Amino acid sequence: MKISPGPRQGADANWQDGWLERAIRVASPNYGPRPASTPVDLIVVHSISLPPGEYGGTFVQQLFTNQLDWDAHPYFQQIRGAEVSAHFYIQRTGQLIQFVSTQQRAWHAGKSQWCGRDNCNDFSIGIELEGLEDHPFETIQYEVLRSLIWDIQREHPLVQDVVGHSDVAPGRKRDPGDAFNWHFFDDSGPSEPA
Repeated sequence: MKISPGPRQGADANWQDGWLERAIRVASPNYGPRPASTPVDLIVVHSISLPPGEYGGTFVQQLFTNQLDWDAHPYFQQIRGAEVSAHFYIQRTGQLIQFVSTQQRAWHAGKSQWCGRDNCNDFSIGIELEGLEDHPFETIQYEVLRSLIWDIQREHPLVQDVVGHSDVAPGRKRDPGDAFNWHFFDDSGPSEPA
């Protein structure tokens, strides 16, 4: 689904070199430069939990920083050796973590396409929500996500489209899934912070 949440009104967020100051910074080695002259104009929303359906803990952070013990859980053998990241991760508690500067290319979308352009990592910002495709997300996650999107739009004014991983990699990915409430952008969704 393509959504244009519109620009945020109010105070500017504090950014430094693509890092949002209010986010907890946990730098990932899994990133690279964006292609020259490529505008950032897309946000891709994902969902993740490790192991699937289990919440809390630090396995996602360990995965994104190449520190996951592949033998800590049987499921981890299925993703053994994966080198992935996202720009942001919103835990079920609402805690916001940033792994990669928005000026850099995070490794979140994989083989993907949007509006006739391949390789969405080149021009997008990836946001992971702690969750599973068929599990409802927490209200605080939607509130943090909406505020984060507003902050990103202030720093990257060309960003208008917000889509799911399933939109840029149909048939290959399902996240954020059927339980994700796309209507949180509507007037009935969370209101802007004061």
